[in-house]
Amino acid sequence: MVPNTKQLFSIAAVVFAFCAPSLEANSQDTMVKSIMKLRSDVEALYSKIDENKENYKAQMKSFTMQRADMEAQINRQETSLKLLKDELNKAQIKMASMKKGNEDITPLLLTSIDKLDQVIVNGIPFKVNERREELKKIKSHLKDKTLSPEKGLSMVWASYDDIIRLTKEIGLFKQAITIQGKEKLSQIAKLGSVALYFATPDNEVGYVVKKDGGYSYKVESDEKKQQQIIALFDALKKQIRTGYFTLPNALILEEGK
Repeated sequence: MVPNTKQLFSIAAVVFAFCAPSLEANSQDTMVKSIMKLRSDVEALYSKIDENKENYKAQMKSFTMQRADMEAQINRQETSLKLLKDELNKAQIKMASMKKGNEDITPLLLTSIDKLDQVIVNGIPFKVNERREELKKIKSHLKDKTLSPEKGLSMVWASYDDIIRLTKEIGLFKQAITIQGKEKLSQIAKLGSVALYFATPDNEVGYVVKKDGGYSYKVESDEKKQQQIIALFDALKKQIRTGYFTLPNALILEEGK
C-alpha cells in the first residue's frame, strides 16, 4: 500500500524529531570550538602586544643610554674647545698689547697649537694626519720666524674654527683606514664628533671604536646591522641628513663600556 500525504508528513516529523537534537549538538559543538579558537587568538595577540611592549621599552632604554653617551661626548668636546678658546683670547689680548710694547706672543701661540694638536689626536679619527700637518707647518713657520705672530694667530684661530665646524658636521668623505693591517681608501660617514662609520671598496662596513687610548676600525658581521649602516650611506648620498635612523652603537667610547 502506498502511503498517503498525511502518513509521509508524519514519518518526516518523526525523522526530524530524532535528528534535531543531533543537529543542535553539532551546532553547539562548532560554536564552542569557534569560541575557544577566538579566545586562543586573543590570548596570542595579548601575548604579542606584551612582547612588543617589552621590546619597545628595551629599545627606548637603549636609545636613552646612547643619547646620554652622545651628550657626554659633546659636553667633553665643548669643554675642551672652550679652554682652547680662552687660550686664544689671551693671545688676542696680548696681541693688542703689542701695539704698546714689543712682547712676543709666539710662545703662547706654540702652546695653543700643542693643545689643538692634542684635541685632534684624542678626537674622532677624521683626516687626523692632514689636520695635524697643517698645525705642524704653522708651528714650524712661527719658530723660524717666517710667519709673523699676527698671521700665526689668525691661522691658529682658523684651525680652532675648523674643529668647531667638524664637531657639528655630518656628511660623506673619503679617507684611508687600516683594517687588519691593510690600508684601504674607504668611504666615511661622519656624524659630528661622536660617531664614524665606514664602507670599504670590497663591501665591508663597520665603525670606529676606541680602545687602549687609540682607535680601530671594527668590521660589522651582523647582517641586520650591516643593512642599517648601508641605509645610512644611501641616505647621506641623497643629501638626507636629518630623520630617524637605527644604527649600531658606534659612539666613540672605550670598547666594553
